Amino acid sequence: MIPSPQGPPSTTVHVPLGDRSYEIDITSGLVEHAAARIHEVIPDLSHAIVIADLAVDEPWANQICEGLSTGSQKMRVSRRTVPSGEPSKSIAEFEQLLNWVLEEGGDRRSVVVAVGGGVIGDLAGYVAASFTRGIRFIQIPTTLLAMVDSSVGGKTGVNLPGAKNMVGAFWQPNLVLIDTEVLSTLPERSFLSGLAEVVKYGVIDDAEFFAWLETNSKALIARDSASLRYAIQVSCQCKARVVGEDERETTGRRAILNYGHTFAHAIEATAGYGKLLHGEAVSIGMQMAARLAIDLGLTNETLLQRQTDLLTACQLPTRFPEADPATMLPVMMRDKKVAHGKLRFILPTRLGKVEFVGDLEEAAVVRAIQASR
Repeated sequence: MIPSPQGPPSTTVHVPLGDRSYEIDITSGLVEHAAARIHEVIPDLSHAIVIADLAVDEPWANQICEGLSTGSQKMRVSRRTVPSGEPSKSIAEFEQLLNWVLEEGGDRRSVVVAVGGGVIGDLAGYVAASFTRGIRFIQIPTTLLAMVDSSVGGKTGVNLPGAKNMVGAFWQPNLVLIDTEVLSTLPERSFLSGLAEVVKYGVIDDAEFFAWLETNSKALIARDSASLRYAIQVSCQCKARVVGEDERETTGRRAILNYGHTFAHAIEATAGYGKLLHGEAVSIGMQMAARLAIDLGLTNETLLQRQTDLLTACQLPTRFPEADPATMLPVMMRDKKVAHGKLRFILPTRLGKVEFVGDLEEAAVVRAIQASR
């Protein structure tokens, strides 16, 4: 535990990436002290480019901007809001933001500050990675899903009409500030959606954490601060370990973070972006992946049952009646894990352990999709 500047105690998770290493601060009540913490990490900061989700412009982005532009360490602040939702993660929005940063006098000493969920973090991060070939970047995630997943690890980017996250760059933030108090204003459905990624970490890397989640699911649903801080801490520690071992997905280790995502991205694309939240699609995708693993003899029904029970306890969907293999398979063939025209998946062998499985027959994938309808 370390104290954040002028603020409450924080748990800090270190992401070990050599000269690109950074800290993830996890606490409650940090937003009001965000400016001091940012200055501590970037002492020469004089121009903050705040890109915020319209849904959190008040109170969170406004509070952060006020802190940056007032006081003894005040600086120039440029601020722009982006509409909520996956449609904003587009090349058109990316281009508009780049032109705006140029108009605001951005240069290589400017710092992009992303305030919002995964869409804003990915979009603003790609702006930071691209403007003048890379400027500094701060993540302040405001959704549970972004806190435990997209704000950590340096993946940035936008969607193409036919493929999610197909254009982007690896660009690590200088700091991630996580304040569980912002979750108090998060809509219930969005909050619950984030629990899917938390469950994912238990399946792929930490059976003990999975058991803790089974015991504490009610506290998490009730947004108990202590339980949330612990769940976020363990999730971030898992992702930090994996990213530290395989930052740019060159060894295959980082691919384990995509458990359930090959199915999920296909569900999102065919259902239409926005019908299901990302975490809801991941929840269903994990079910399909577990069913595929059972079909291939890699694991047993017990894993699927425990996963189903935990996802259900977290009030997440486990089936998608509209799932259509005929439309999902072409989307899955554009997945970044496809090699030589063959589908490859992250599949569980036991709780806390997954494997990269390739060269699968389409029939097995179709059965997994149909079993989760």
